[in-house]
Amino acid sequence: MAIEVGSKLQGKVTGITHFGAFVELSEGVTGLVHISEIADNYVKDVNDHLKLNDIVTVKVINVDKDGKIGLSIKQAVDKPVDAAPSRPPRFERQGGGGGDRGGFGRGDRGGRGGGRPPQPNRLSFEDKMARFLKDSEDRISSLKKNTEGKRGGRGARRD
Repeated sequence: MAIEVGSKLQGKVTGITHFGAFVELSEGVTGLVHISEIADNYVKDVNDHLKLNDIVTVKVINVDKDGKIGLSIKQAVDKPVDAAPSRPPRFERQGGGGGDRGGFGRGDRGGRGGGRPPQPNRLSFEDKMARFLKDSEDRISSLKKNTEGKRGGRGARRD
């Protein structure tokens, strides 16, 4: 029987390394189960999940041109459709949908607002930039004063 991608086979664990386990399939062919394909949860040590001479069911996930066979134990396990990883419920937006605002429920601010009305104490971009520039200049002048004092004062040159 030829080994085809997607087929499920029985095999025996013949070697364990820090990166996975070697599994001997039918007709003496050996494939590798990478550590990431051993279990659905995080695998720190392969020896915690597999032992030498264990009989395992594997799924062939790839066959390289040079004969290397990639195997997976976790993909060989049939999972019920209900067991898909569930996500937490998404946050529902309040007041979206457009309506008389003429848009996508984001108020008159553009960008991401989630439909919240603009607040009167919000600063415009220009006001924020002016405040940033003033704070930045104050910090630079403070740094200059402190470093000039440590270098020996104003106008002192080193040669």
